Amino acid sequence: MTNQLPLGVKLRDSSVFDSFLAGRNESTVEILRTLRAGEPPTCVFIHGVAGTGKSHLLQAICARMGGQGQSAAYLPLTDIASMGSEILTGCGELACVCIDDIETIAGDPAWERALFALHQQLDERQGRLVVSAVVPPAATGIALADLRSRLGGGWVLTLHLLDESEQIEALRLRAQIRGFELPLETAQYLLRRLPRDMASLCEFLDELDDASLAAQRKLTVPFVREVIDGK
Repeated sequence: MTNQLPLGVKLRDSSVFDSFLAGRNESTVEILRTLRAGEPPTCVFIHGVAGTGKSHLLQAICARMGGQGQSAAYLPLTDIASMGSEILTGCGELACVCIDDIETIAGDPAWERALFALHQQLDERQGRLVVSAVVPPAATGIALADLRSRLGGGWVLTLHLLDESEQIEALRLRAQIRGFELPLETAQYLLRRLPRDMASLCEFLDELDDASLAAQRKLTVPFVREVIDGK
């Protein structure tokens, strides 16, 4: 269960630590990069607004642990919460469970009880629970006091948005990893024309890569303008 769950959730191949530009989040990312099962605290809570890279980092943790031969699972609650809390069955036996968007299930008694039980199981087996939300633990709306206490009782880490220069660096890093060059002036143009959240920027960069290959053209500003205007 290192890379895929029975319910079909797969890790993105690109969501690894080497492709994540930490910027001002360097200390937080280094903590996450060096997480190991069996070391306290049981719970690590990551919070930050949309676009700070929470999902990327949770998947990177799973990928890294899987590469070390440890069992790990990534659970994006926004996508799978409707399937019911029964999907957590057996997760307490893993080395690490990463729960994305925990505020999605706030106020749902069944889910909250199941997550509290999961924390207990992982704690007893010296496993690791890594949780993300857009807000700190106390602001998630979790009603079960014991669960809320556990979520805030370990490490609580904050992720900050990248500034413009860091976003440009992150885009050029992603392009390099994908095997193509993103000129500085083209990256600057993308930030002027597109929403400035990294998820949208990276998604469009991948589209540009495909478009440039199909057209056999480099990622110049005129070419990128054509692609954007044609959407």
